[in-house]
Amino acid sequence: MISFAASAPGVSWGRAGAESAVVSIAVDGRHVTDLVVPSSEPVARSLGLGRVREGGHRVTLRFAEGSAPAAERVRLARTRVRMPAADPAVLRHAPIVVGRTGWPFGDPYQNATTDPPLTAWHETRPAATPGHRVIEYSMVWSNEDGGTDAPALMARWGRTTDIEWVYRVEVDGSGRRVDGTAVYQAPLHLTFRFTGRFEGDHPVLQTCTQNNNMCDVVSPDPPLRFLLDASRTRPAGRAREAVMDREPWTYRVAAQEMVREGKIERPSDPSTRKVGDQRTYLFAEFAKTTGAATAWGSAPGVALGVRLKSDPAALYRSDHDQPDWSAERYGAVATTVELPEGTRVSDIASIEALRRPTGIGDNGAPATVTSINRGFFLDESYLPRPSSIGWRGSVTLTRESPSAVLWGPGAA
Repeated sequence: MISFAASAPGVSWGRAGAESAVVSIAVDGRHVTDLVVPSSEPVARSLGLGRVREGGHRVTLRFAEGSAPAAERVRLARTRVRMPAADPAVLRHAPIVVGRTGWPFGDPYQNATTDPPLTAWHETRPAATPGHRVIEYSMVWSNEDGGTDAPALMARWGRTTDIEWVYRVEVDGSGRRVDGTAVYQAPLHLTFRFTGRFEGDHPVLQTCTQNNNMCDVVSPDPPLRFLLDASRTRPAGRAREAVMDREPWTYRVAAQEMVREGKIERPSDPSTRKVGDQRTYLFAEFAKTTGAATAWGSAPGVALGVRLKSDPAALYRSDHDQPDWSAERYGAVATTVELPEGTRVSDIASIEALRRPTGIGDNGAPATVTSINRGFFLDESYLPRPSSIGWRGSVTLTRESPSAVLWGPGAA
């Protein structure tokens, strides 16, 4: 692994023509990975260097083609090459993701200006064979140029980044890949068996759709490739967005991309479904379960509602009153609630859980909310402020009683 604090003077992901600088990294002359540097402020980054034999090796870093016109150099501070203490099998099988090129007519450097992969992690579970396990790798991209639109992303997922699982493989007790078990997330979110090329045990995949799905056939001579550090895993009991919480700069990149691409409503208006300035949103994560259905109809989702001290009669909803924008999935989920500009946590009178069917009819299933794991606003530079909202308990929402207050000032 190689790690450093990377910055590029004159670069800003939010400004056209200054989006990023690209660093190409090689080991013993072999191109291993690239780094997209989206900021003039130092950001801690960590990348894989692939499999190397024991002994001395030469790591070369160069300012690469694909950098924005405003980018002239990259500063790398606290550079360190190391063998991490992480699970060796996790590092050994981490995917190499080739940048999206839109071959044969697209821009081969497009990930230097849109939808670059930002960070990665892995999760493991026991396999059916005793002593074996399954490793699954996931990534966070800055956005998706296709797929779910930004307003629905904010409501249903609590961010405008794209988060996808990429590659999954079964390994034996020695960490060796079990033949025939390697799969990846293909276009249309299908799961396909991996039949592509390996570099050592690293599968080589390519982002090949506008919503960041993978192909195992790689376009000719792609210039960008990413071997992100996937050594860490998701915190237990948390939504996938918790991976972003520990990399706060990812929120800034996501917000700046929305601004630069003209996807932000001006002025922001919480009464519309359009995405406003992301600094006006409460970013929240809560946990829920859904009980058994008692009738025909659609399953219920849960949204969050916020009332402000200045006007407690007004209810600001995470789902913007759209049935399919509430959270139907189980476990910890992230969402956002757009509020009037300038709102702070101290202005909030209450946070409510709101049950509603996600489609035609109501199957009568109860929904139980058990926690608010965090709640924060972004600061002026689009970085998360410290979370100052949390709640633990158990509130069951039913067709007859579809809402309940979860949190208010002074709540634990």
